[in-house]
Amino acid sequence: MNRIPLIDRASAPASVAGTLDAIHGAFGTTPNMFRTVAQSPAALNAMWGFFGALGNGSIDAPLGEKIAVAVANRNDCHYCLAAHTALGRKAGASAAEMGAAQTGQSDDPRTAAALAFALKLVEARGQVAEADVQALRNAGFSDGQVVEIVAHVALNLFTNYVNVAFAVPVDFPSVALAKR
Repeated sequence: MNRIPLIDRASAPASVAGTLDAIHGAFGTTPNMFRTVAQSPAALNAMWGFFGALGNGSIDAPLGEKIAVAVANRNDCHYCLAAHTALGRKAGASAAEMGAAQTGQSDDPRTAAALAFALKLVEARGQVAEADVQALRNAGFSDGQVVEIVAHVALNLFTNYVNVAFAVPVDFPSVALAKR
């Protein structure tokens, strides 16, 4: 059972109603994670704004979703793993690609480099070396894209922590965690 009550749109305070409407419009439903975070208008607007900003970034949606599942798997976040696997499939990634991404694997060297860096960020709590950044450049990422990869990881840490800490009920098709 979730540890923070879900906000129902019908009874949502005006301070979150517009954002919940935008989220509902984007998903066709209002995922439980956002209904939980809606307890704080500041947190909800920050989270939704972060998703929107990265959605307009230069990292494409399939790679962003692969980063999300790698981070979710590393953090044992069932909610984000389920959500981002579904979103990755919707963005055009195959089931096999999304499954491989859970453990930071990809047949594409550029994607593999991004996933390795993302997981190193999580595991080392941001303590990466110049060689780690250079490996991304060598894989074809611009400095701006390297910054966006860090931003994707940061957003996913935020969402993972919300979902794990508050035991948010998963409302996407379940995906099993991969062994590391």
